[in-house]
Amino acid sequence: MEHHPAAAWLTEAATSAVQQHGSGYLLRVVLIVMVLGCALTAWFLLRGYKRKDD
Repeated sequence: MEHHPAAAWLTEAATSAVQQHGSGYLLRVVLIVMVLGCALTAWFLLRGYKRKDD
C-alpha cells in the first residue's frame, strides 16, 4: 500500500464522487460535514463555560 498525501487523496475522492453521483451529492456531503463540524465545535467551546457552583 503506497502512501498518498491527504490533499491528493481528498482530490481523488471528490473527483470520484462527482463522476459517480454528480455535483449535488458532493455538495450535500460537504454541507453535512460542515454542519456536524460546527455543532461539535460549538459543543466543545460551550462546555468550557459550565461552572460548578458547589
